[in-house]
Amino acid sequence: MNVLIPSALRSYTQSAHAQASGDTLAALLADLDRQYQGIRFRMVDEQERIRPHIRVFVNGAQVRELGQRLGTADEVVIVQALSGG
Repeated sequence: MNVLIPSALRSYTQSAHAQASGDTLAALLADLDRQYQGIRFRMVDEQERIRPHIRVFVNGAQVRELGQRLGTADEVVIVQALSGG
């Protein structure tokens, strides 16, 4: 499925879009990490939760659970909040 990658994580993918597969969000992120080593850690913390500054949308609806079921035609958008001063 198509995954839109935020600009802050494009140093991993070298592109705004990536192709990945998985029947859950956890499996999708694991597939992304197999392709782009280290990217999952930037999105998921040590307690297996999506990091607070990361938002994931599946077909336009925000999801917070790694167990969220996905279909092969779903579009996943990852958004990363930026902070600074």
